[in-house]
Amino acid sequence: MLARVHSCAVLGIDGFMLSVEVDNYPGMAKFFLVGLPDTAVKESKERVGSALRSARFRVPRGVVVVNLAPADMRKEGSSLDLPIALGMLVASEQLEGQRFSNHAIVGELALDGSIRPVAGALSMAMAARDAGLDGIILPEENADEAGVVPGIEVIPVGTLTDAVSYLAGSDDIPSYRTNIDTIYRSASAKAPDLSDVKGQGHVKHALKVAAAGGHNLLMVGPPGTGKTMLAARLPGILPDMTFEEALETTRIYSVAGATRERNKLIVQRPFRSPHHTATTVSISGGGTGQQPMPGEVSLAHNGVLFLDELPEFNRAALEVLRQPLEEGLVHIRRAMYSVTFPSRFMLVVAMNPCPCGCRTDPRKECRCSQGDVQRYTARLSGPLLDRIDIHIEVPALSFDELKDSRPSGPSSAEVRRIVQAARDRQRARSNGAALCNAQLDTRGLREHCRMANGAQKLLEHAIEKLGFSARAYDKVLRIARTLADLEESEHIAEPHVSEAIQYRSLDRSLF
Repeated sequence: MLARVHSCAVLGIDGFMLSVEVDNYPGMAKFFLVGLPDTAVKESKERVGSALRSARFRVPRGVVVVNLAPADMRKEGSSLDLPIALGMLVASEQLEGQRFSNHAIVGELALDGSIRPVAGALSMAMAARDAGLDGIILPEENADEAGVVPGIEVIPVGTLTDAVSYLAGSDDIPSYRTNIDTIYRSASAKAPDLSDVKGQGHVKHALKVAAAGGHNLLMVGPPGTGKTMLAARLPGILPDMTFEEALETTRIYSVAGATRERNKLIVQRPFRSPHHTATTVSISGGGTGQQPMPGEVSLAHNGVLFLDELPEFNRAALEVLRQPLEEGLVHIRRAMYSVTFPSRFMLVVAMNPCPCGCRTDPRKECRCSQGDVQRYTARLSGPLLDRIDIHIEVPALSFDELKDSRPSGPSSAEVRRIVQAARDRQRARSNGAALCNAQLDTRGLREHCRMANGAQKLLEHAIEKLGFSARAYDKVLRIARTLADLEESEHIAEPHVSEAIQYRSLDRSLF
């Protein structure tokens, strides 16, 4: 008898539908699995057989042929165990049911018949919904993740017996729905607060400007001045994630198998801080397997990517940041696949002013020669630095600042309200598009960055005296536009341009 079961797989972060076709006919006992399965899928024969026996079902006799359609797409992972097992039961006439035609089925089988979670459940649920199916049957541990998708029933099952009972109609498992409001409420109290960082008022203000305009940020200062603490608090002052942003970010973590660490729907903006020994593949994504995995630039999507000790990073690893910074996407092409991951993030980098870190510390003597400093700064990628809008110095703290136990400056919640108001003005100016000032193109600069006469003369003077490039000129305009938005000003005034110029330290030869 021929059986057909709907299932799903994942390529990149997108789910796609596939059919598990099982045929069972008399003959010598043989098992054939076709349709470009990888090793994990081929090994399902042993897992499925043990699971069927543990659940007191009969392993089909004779010839069993399993076809995974479409046959020209590579299938990976263990998520096809459950649909293969159910297809074998139908083909051997041990199971009948009317729900096969309108449900997708995914899950990994343990030898005792229990069902283990799979990666990419959120993308699979969305693919099943888009295909017009009524529901998806999946492991209980994936229910929270898939339950955020509207428009489809999520049926969680814990064992092979549960799935058989539901499909046969003898057991009606209620559809699971994740409480999204509860997730948002519980996540709001977990972010570290900006007021915990002592001193550094001007750096906190720069963080607010960066958050308001979506600007990339470079912090330069001696070790122990709070650069990492400041960067870690940036996600807490960014606007709350919309449901669409949370869904897209969760899809990336789901494919990477990281949702069990983060839990359900990811509603806090990600903060990724890879070590300076990170490889090019770990930054950009890909891997040696047939299924490409998202890298740090994608895991930071809709959040912050923080690179500490920037000159210590491999130069090739830094160069792969250029494409996602420009396009908000990273394209990965290998011999067996070609995928695109979303990668729109704020880049925050930190570095010491010299190899020993003491060059700008008034209490410590720098041991570095001028040549050491030049070689140290020469490790920086010029094209990458060109894509960083704000440069800020982070000085060493005084004793009075260190001993002060009171909260320093406004809280993250207070700053976030100001940042949200500035983002709302930018969105209204761009007719509803989620466009930050940092993303303004040439036409946008011309339309939205109108300057008063004094501001225009000041910028002209800065270009002549400081030798700003055309790119630096555009960045000063974008930062000045953000400063004006923070003050609810329609036009860019002289103080806005003056402060924006101060944020271009590297253009003024900080080193």
